[in-house]
Amino acid sequence: MGKKLVMAQKRGETRALCLGVTMVVCAAITYYILGTTVLPLYQKSVWTQESTCHLIEANVKDHDELEGKKVPRYPCLWVNVSVVGQWAMLYHTEDTQDQNQQCSYIPSNLDNYQMALADVEKVRANFHEHQAFYCFSAPQVETSVVYRRLYGPQTLLFSFFWPTFLLTGGLLIIAMVKLNRSLSILAAQR
Repeated sequence: MGKKLVMAQKRGETRALCLGVTMVVCAAITYYILGTTVLPLYQKSVWTQESTCHLIEANVKDHDELEGKKVPRYPCLWVNVSVVGQWAMLYHTEDTQDQNQQCSYIPSNLDNYQMALADVEKVRANFHEHQAFYCFSAPQVETSVVYRRLYGPQTLLFSFFWPTFLLTGGLLIIAMVKLNRSLSILAAQR
């Protein structure tokens, strides 16, 4: 009876140890992936100064009113703000400026024009309701500001939370198995 109990205990310990090691390895892989994708985006983000923006104007422009070769086929919200006494173009996120420099906000549903227009009008109404709001500016870029940072410290914290939780859990499981083994050896010696 005692031998069966010891064998079952060893199998359980081995399984728990494998679980802990697997959790640590998965956390290390996740840290590597996040370190090569999210961390460089955070480091390259120049939108670090939080400022107060005051709305100057917010207009919805149709694709016929915009200039340029890359004319979007969706309604375009164009927002001008005043930051520290200077005029600036407001962009919703850091990626909005890369997608279309003429639009401050690009609606999420681009397939249905009427739904996109309703979405843009809703955002425009929010800007008119809240004339002053926080925005992010960059010291090098004086003519544009960002409403919401995609790659800020909060995003970095959320990205690294679960891998840290996984690593801590795996290390605790390994430590508990090792502690259990040493306590069982001490108990067997008595």
